[in-house]
Parts: sequence; structure tokens; C-alpha cells
Amino acid sequence: MIRLNDIVVKFGDFTALHDINVHVKEGEFFTFLGPSGCGKTTTLRTITGFIQPVSGSVVVKDKDITHVPIEERNIGIVFQSYALFPTMTVYDNIAFGLKLKKLRKPEIAQKVNDIAKKVDLSEEQLKKAVSQLSGGQQQRVAIARALVTEPSIICMDEPLSNLDAKLRVQLRNELKQMQKDFGITTIYVTHDQEEALTLSDHIAVFNKGVIEQIGTPNEVYNHSATEFVCNFIGDINLLGSEAVSALNRAGGRVHPAARNYIRLERIHVNVEPKPGNVVLEGVVDSREYYGLYIKYYIKAAGQTIKVIEKNDGVNIYEAGQTVQVVMDPRDVMAYPAG
Repeated sequence: MIRLNDIVVKFGDFTALHDINVHVKEGEFFTFLGPSGCGKTTTLRTITGFIQPVSGSVVVKDKDITHVPIEERNIGIVFQSYALFPTMTVYDNIAFGLKLKKLRKPEIAQKVNDIAKKVDLSEEQLKKAVSQLSGGQQQRVAIARALVTEPSIICMDEPLSNLDAKLRVQLRNELKQMQKDFGITTIYVTHDQEEALTLSDHIAVFNKGVIEQIGTPNEVYNHSATEFVCNFIGDINLLGSEAVSALNRAGGRVHPAARNYIRLERIHVNVEPKPGNVVLEGVVDSREYYGLYIKYYIKAAGQTIKVIEKNDGVNIYEAGQTVQVVMDPRDVMAYPAG
């Protein structure tokens, strides 16, 4: 569906993108993830035509569109700021692209009303000025405007970042359902790891203008290809020499000279160890209560080890309490040092 082949983007002497290669399948929800300034939005803008690469090609459905004008690419765009016209009605905002295509008024009305229903905007809301709507409603208008022209691809640049946390989670779920219902190929930019893991079929993790890993949410989380990905995706423990030695005494094959990491939920407190597990004695330093789970900070093996345990309402450990920390050497992700 979409192929980026050896894309290089420069701004003066600065190389923003280094040999970017991506393949997005039809109907896929594909996320560009990374910290600010890593190149994810630049890549999105290269696909949509706002930025021209100095080398490489953008291919959609086997057609090279690298130098095709923005308006001829048939790509819907939802900007971070939504880029809506605040003094125009919701109806006119959604209809804007259809009017540019010079469609007849009855056809425009039909398309606007159809898409409004699909994104849960009422007839009453269609008559309002955009400035009268809440942030969540404005986001729906931006999505409706992008979808109403029936593009083959929709690109979204951090569309939920301006919303509060609760609304962000609600609209994230709606967004995924909408994408599923429309079956439209979606490229989504975010710096939010949870958002990426929740929404995506595949994720490209960016760092300083290069892609560190492309994979499914499970692959990038549980089988992180690089130390950067391992640290950027979720919380993690870097294991010190004492913990590594203990793992190896239990039959692990953990290289002491490597940088060794283990996810918080892979470690357990006061459970019956399985064959090959290592057991460390530790003391609870502090805890964070999240309701569904509890995050413990435990002093063990000469370091603080973070552990997430499901909250069963019974086994809750207090600061100062001695506990057993149980881990499996096979859960360690190792990367070359320095």
C-alpha cells in the first residue's frame, strides 16, 4: 500500500531523516512513535507532500507520488491543532474539501450527514460554530473532515495530545473502532507509548532521524531490538552486577558485560519459584497504589528493583517488609555495553 524507500530529508546542513524504509499494508493502523524531534512528524509530512525528500521515494499502490502535489495524493490529514475554521459551522468545516472538489450541494449534504453520524456528531452540532464545541467534539470534526473525501489513506499527527487524560483514553478507543469500521489505512504519529501499543497493528520506533525497530506492539515491547527501544517502550529495570550474578548462579546465561534489562511485570513478589528461577531477598522501600495494580520499589541485590503486581486486595506489602523477589533469566533482554 505505502512504501517509503531510502527516504532522506535535510534542512540545510541538518539531516532530519536517514534512509527511512517503511512498508504499510492496506487497512493497517501503523504508528510512528518516538520522542520530540526524532523525525516521526517529518516522515508523516513527507508522505503527505508537505516536505520533499532530497533522495528516496514515496510509493502508494505501486505509484511513485514523491513529487505529486499535496491535493492530488488522496490522503486525509488530521493535524495536532485540528486546523479547523473556528468561525465556520461544523457542517461547513466538514464540507470544505467536498466544495473544493466542486460537488453538487445535495451530494455534499448527503456525504456530510453520513460521515457526521459515523463519528457521532448530531444534526444540532453540525449547525454550531466549531468554537462552540468541546475538544473531543472538535477532534471528531477534524476526523470527519479528513474522511469525508473518501481518501485511501489518513494521516494523524498527535490528534489526542491536546485533550485531558480521561477523554484521551475514551477517544483512543473510538478512534480504533472507527479505523476498523472504515478499514482505512492509517498512519498515526505519537510520543505516547501506551497510545501506540493500544492502537497499532505495527509500530516504527524513531530515534534521531532513524528507525530503531519496526514490529507489532508485542515485538517492540517484549523483544525490543535495541537498548533505546527497550527503555522508551514502558518502564524497565536495568540489572546490576549482583542481580546478574544471581541469575547466572540459577542457571541463567546472562552476559555480565552486557546491559541487562527486565520488565517490571516479569518480576514477582513472594511467589513459589519455578525451576530455573532466581530468588532474591529484598526489602520494600516504597510503593505506588494504582488500584488495578501496585508498583513496588524493592531494595535487593544492591539496587532498587521495580515490580508491578496485580492488586488482589490481600497480598499488599508495606515499606520495610522483607520479601522474596522472583525472576526468570529467560525474561532478561540484553544489549551490548557502550
